Amino acid sequence: MKVSKVARALVMLFAVSSVFATVICTNFTNWCYTLSMKRATMTLPDDLAEAVDSYRQSQEAPPSLTTVVQTALREYLRQRGFLASRRPFKITPVGRSGRSDISREHDAYLAGTKK
Repeated sequence: MKVSKVARALVMLFAVSSVFATVICTNFTNWCYTLSMKRATMTLPDDLAEAVDSYRQSQEAPPSLTTVVQTALREYLRQRGFLASRRPFKITPVGRSGRSDISREHDAYLAGTKK
């Protein structure tokens, strides 16, 4: 089966534009990430590294090492009063829908399983 030159050119143009868009988006994301975040290199003693690895492997969906370290550091600083506790996000009904459980049951209403 012959593919026309125009089709080949379109496929190549699409491939090049996809790669270009990926590079631009990745560079922009990296710039945003490094602009607002600090990086650190850590050395863990063997016993701590083994404990962290054991914890990560015991999880159904293992979190990244970064997530584990950030969570532990947040908890450590929160317990010592250096980091404010986060309030859970709560959605409360405004009262104009005629239903009192819209904020809790929105998925059921959107799926049409609750009327």
